[in-house]
Amino acid sequence: MPPDTQDQSTSVANGATDVYLRVLLGSTTPPGRLHRAVEGAIERSGVEADLLDLGTLTIGFADGTPPPDLDDDTATTIAAIAEAKALILATPIYRGSLTGSLKNLLDLTPVPALQGKVVGIVAMGASDHHYLGAERHLRDILAFFGAVPMPVAVYLNGGDFTDGQPGERAATLLDELFAATVETATALSGTAAGFEPGPLAARAIKPRPAATT
Repeated sequence: MPPDTQDQSTSVANGATDVYLRVLLGSTTPPGRLHRAVEGAIERSGVEADLLDLGTLTIGFADGTPPPDLDDDTATTIAAIAEAKALILATPIYRGSLTGSLKNLLDLTPVPALQGKVVGIVAMGASDHHYLGAERHLRDILAFFGAVPMPVAVYLNGGDFTDGQPGERAATLLDELFAATVETATALSGTAAGFEPGPLAARAIKPRPAATT
């Protein structure tokens, strides 16, 4: 598990499912409203889950260097994503879309890490002006991986918070998305659904040539 994520994790001993959920927060700013919102949803979820906050991790730049060759948290973060049975991608709106930090990590992530994985989407903006920006772009990205995005996403705005804390509407929407994501992953577990036909990106993968000395 990447450094610092152990302190962030929240496990529920009496969880009703064996689906392991990871929440990836694509913001590099200090923990704020969206962090508190998804952290609260994890605590209420009733399943084993933890939070990967890019604000606490050092991720390399997607310049073609293989993640295992990077001397930072990139490889372990990707491994944590790959090990999850279901995933929530949460991002604030930057320039009308997802954050560059989240896109950079997804650029570094190999196709098998997300292929066939059920993914829920959470976005947050100051207003509803860009309510589809991040969701639309993330669905394009998830289609490339052959992931299984949930059909409905959650969008939060500044009005969903009071004194920095999520209100009842925000908590309800997040709880419903988390539960639906886990239930969908549970339903698809052990089946071929979500894996065939494979994405075009998977067909294009070629073995990396052996390094020469």
